[in-house]
Amino acid sequence: MENLIQPKILKGFRDFLPDAEIKRSILIEKLTTVFRSFGFVPIDTPVLEYSEILLRKSNGETEKQVFRFEDNGGRDVAMRFDLTVPFARFVAEHKNELYFPFKRYHIAKVWRGEKPQAGRYREFVQCDFDAVGSDSVAVDFEILLMMKTALNDIGVEDITIKLSHRGIFNRFLTKLGLKDKSEDILRAVDKLAKIGKDETTRILTEITLNESVAKEILRYIQGSDTFESTLALMEEMAGGEAEDTKRIRDIYELMRSLGIEKSYKLDPSITRGLDYYTGVVYETFLNKLPSIGSVCSGGRYDNLAGLYMKDRISGVGSSIGLDRLIAGLEQIGLDKQSSFIDAEIFCLDEKLTSHYMQTAQKLRTYGISCEVFPDAKKIGQQYTFAEKKDIQFGILIKQEDADKNVLTLKNLKTRETFENISVEEAAKKIIPNLKN
Repeated sequence: MENLIQPKILKGFRDFLPDAEIKRSILIEKLTTVFRSFGFVPIDTPVLEYSEILLRKSNGETEKQVFRFEDNGGRDVAMRFDLTVPFARFVAEHKNELYFPFKRYHIAKVWRGEKPQAGRYREFVQCDFDAVGSDSVAVDFEILLMMKTALNDIGVEDITIKLSHRGIFNRFLTKLGLKDKSEDILRAVDKLAKIGKDETTRILTEITLNESVAKEILRYIQGSDTFESTLALMEEMAGGEAEDTKRIRDIYELMRSLGIEKSYKLDPSITRGLDYYTGVVYETFLNKLPSIGSVCSGGRYDNLAGLYMKDRISGVGSSIGLDRLIAGLEQIGLDKQSSFIDAEIFCLDEKLTSHYMQTAQKLRTYGISCEVFPDAKKIGQQYTFAEKKDIQFGILIKQEDADKNVLTLKNLKTRETFENISVEEAAKKIIPNLKN
């Protein structure tokens, strides 16, 4: 055959085969359940936005990563690079239709034209959850609590959530007379974990033109041994107690009241490179795989929605980088599930198709996902099919079984077999093993 087009995809983009997509879908379902349990509601926004909407308040690095082009109508448009900026536009455009505080979650694809690497792609899914319309410590804490709860509920418990406060850092830089260089310093500090202490000091010296000042900044961002001592150091170096240090102290007390403080660490080096953050900021790391970077990050962005409207609306939120998280789970062995299906009804006789379908439907009423193999192929082929789909239970029904309304249930993992049992009895044996 001539003129065939070679099937291929762009660098940094991926197809997802069933095993991979099942894992991703199950994670999304579990995360969605957590978001809803905290009273958050779903929204959606367009993939394309006017470039001025996405880039009005961004640094040069962000602009380099955006997929930007002129559409057929001659409009300057760009594909969203995160879900936070479109959310700010959404709030401004629909403020009269919303209720405040407004708590939303948004799970969707975003695009960044950065260099592909392990756990980092040009097209990826983000799971965002934000609350706008309140500047209370309760809202800041709720987001931090949701981060821990969401990750714990998908089986990720060995984590450290590092947090800090941009306000305290800004006060510290003002005290040093470096407020006008804050954005450059913030970006340098944000790279500390990647480039190390010496290279960070060199960059800070270039920015401040003073090595002793650079070392003072480094002393600040390295913190101390405990949450309380680090906060005391930050407070001292920033010029004393203020509303920003009080906010961190109040958040810590809420953590202690729930007995979850050990999952959190006050880390002054956490600044978040994006310049729309103004308050509490945080990043989450897998303790067994810190090298992969943060899998859940965010902070308070009090002035973001102000770019699109005169009314000031406070906001705080976080984002789970789902693809990076999945890559991390694969490396530490926590990505076991690869099937939606609990049971396969094997086809021993195509004349029994109607009975097989009735049996499958009865099992579904118990919350068991079940499918019927459509063709009476050799049983070995049907077993192989079920194993490839990682299905745990197989059901065999011959004509004499159908006449007596019984079946044979086989655990395809353990090879344990239960003969001459009813659908109800089979359901009771399958239910304790349900995956979803």
